[in-house]
Amino acid sequence: MTGDAADILFRRADLQRYAAALLAAAGFGRKQAEQTAELLVWANARGVDSHGVLRIPRYVEMVEAGTIKPDAEPEIVERKGAISVLEAARAPGATAMVAAMQEAVAQASKFGVAWCAARNITHAGAIGYYALQAAAKGYVGIVMTASGPLMAYQGSRGSAVSTNPLAIAVPSTGDPVVLDMSTANVALGKVMAAKDAGKAIPPDWGVDAQGQPTTDPKQVATLTPLGGPKGSGLSLMIEILVSVLVNNPVIAPALNGNGAGRMNGLAIAVQIDALGVSDRFAQEVTNLAQALKASPLAAGTSSILMPGERGFAEAAAREAGGIPLPRGTVARLAKLADRFGVDPPSPQK
Repeated sequence: MTGDAADILFRRADLQRYAAALLAAAGFGRKQAEQTAELLVWANARGVDSHGVLRIPRYVEMVEAGTIKPDAEPEIVERKGAISVLEAARAPGATAMVAAMQEAVAQASKFGVAWCAARNITHAGAIGYYALQAAAKGYVGIVMTASGPLMAYQGSRGSAVSTNPLAIAVPSTGDPVVLDMSTANVALGKVMAAKDAGKAIPPDWGVDAQGQPTTDPKQVATLTPLGGPKGSGLSLMIEILVSVLVNNPVIAPALNGNGAGRMNGLAIAVQIDALGVSDRFAQEVTNLAQALKASPLAAGTSSILMPGERGFAEAAAREAGGIPLPRGTVARLAKLADRFGVDPPSPQK
């Protein structure tokens, strides 16, 4: 199990109840609070603390600013064959994207493949969560989200595009294989986590206001794209597929000064049966993973991991030993709990 010696451990169930109570006290509907809490603690359990409960204070700020409509109910406003459009109306991101993937899987069961464009979502967290919902039902799941400028475009100094993430999950005979990646070198949440932990960051994570690399998370003005032009180009294409295609552009209006705060999502489901390989697919994915794991190891490498494998192992360890939170995160949550009259859970000993 990972975690700093100074971290405080919590039982998963206790942390999830705490997160849901804080969100409900901030105005989230019961369903929205529980869905968001499950998503956040799922991320913490897998070691993706940048997308975990440390986000709650920011979500509360977004509710108070009107950016998140905490009890909004997403609805499907258009269906045309295998394509659906979901209007999220600024509902919590977890509620919107769970609904989008449910729609994609339902339509893929009829058409073989389905594309659900989710318009006007809010921060959706670790999007591998939604892709895995499709994989758990025997489908290929693909998820993307698009938000406002957070990252430099190749050649620019300030924020020009977003860290738009991409997740793909497929079933295997064991745990699914799930790729969940940001188009930046790291997601902004990792910088936030470093702030809470009081730790320096690698110099390639972000640049300061002068466009210079920095190791101080407090000085990061914008993030840097993964692979330079590759990351910024992929982010651009996600903006086109997820935002422009649904007539709800994010980046151009934001750069022009009149569109800050918009977000969109996309959930795609592929029915494996439709390709005639359902009886072999999961086994062949496992065979591929085993062949890769048998490759000669590079110096300093102890094992070859598949996408998502580390997260499943971490979740098992944290389920047993507790979920560690930095003291800075615990303190910020406790401040909210005191404000709302919510009782914090007891740490796990």
